[in-house]
Amino acid sequence: MNDAQMNPSLYGAVDLSGLVRKNLAPTAAPVASDALVREIDDASIGDLVELSRTVPVILEVYGGELTPQLGTLIESYQGRFVLGTVRGEAAPELVRALQIQGVPTVLALVGGQPVPLFQGIPPEPEIRQVLDQVLELAAKSGVNGSLTPVAGESLDEATEPPLPPLHQEAFDALVRNDLAGATSAYERQLAQTPGDTEAEAGLAQVLLLERVSDLDPAAVREAAAQDPSSVEAALNIADLDISGGHVEDACFRLLTLYPTLDEAGKEIVRTRLLSYFVVAGPTTDAVKRARNQLSSLMF
Repeated sequence: MNDAQMNPSLYGAVDLSGLVRKNLAPTAAPVASDALVREIDDASIGDLVELSRTVPVILEVYGGELTPQLGTLIESYQGRFVLGTVRGEAAPELVRALQIQGVPTVLALVGGQPVPLFQGIPPEPEIRQVLDQVLELAAKSGVNGSLTPVAGESLDEATEPPLPPLHQEAFDALVRNDLAGATSAYERQLAQTPGDTEAEAGLAQVLLLERVSDLDPAAVREAAAQDPSSVEAALNIADLDISGGHVEDACFRLLTLYPTLDEAGKEIVRTRLLSYFVVAGPTTDAVKRARNQLSSLMF
């Protein structure tokens, strides 16, 4: 079903900062800086997040047998937009971060903040109406630059290697918003290949999504305020923080609570922290600090 209507109330509702920090290394084959249409993955999304502070960016997420559809339309705006096409299979972390529930899905990036636009590809007049709204929002945010591309530019058509079968099954389940199916696929992959770090990270992400899917943030924070010693309330708030990319806040909350708990409570918190380390990535500074503090508390 198409929903060709921008929802400004969701402006900034998704935080990509954690994913961007995790992938600061430059891509092996960067796309020309003046290209209006660019193929994007987990490693290169940071370039477009930064560019969106100058020029509004449209993200078209596709997958399976689908192909990108918006290139010609975006080019007709003569540099007032840049289009990032995202094959979901090649960008599983970005798909999770953007909370994509089906493909194709189209979003905007304005000033580094994602804005959901529509799912499916509606008729061109409806798309243009939404894009005009994006330009209005961008102008209000001070994002009103443009690019002048070199004549003859083309989209990099390099293809990504296919995902392993169970990874693909997990991705397809996530696209359908079938969290149980994704969990099952990752668990079977880990049973076959226990050292698969990508499957470990994927499973930790899916379990986090399952835990936060039914949480009411206001109710969770009220419960924690009423009972600061509640392990359940602290875990719920920490889950909300980590899902929003606030790794340090999530870890600090649980590490502060850890010394006050009995052995059973400490084990619950320790296990949750270890899952956060996998979700955020073991090399991030916040995870390194939290891991060191946890070790000092344990020993």
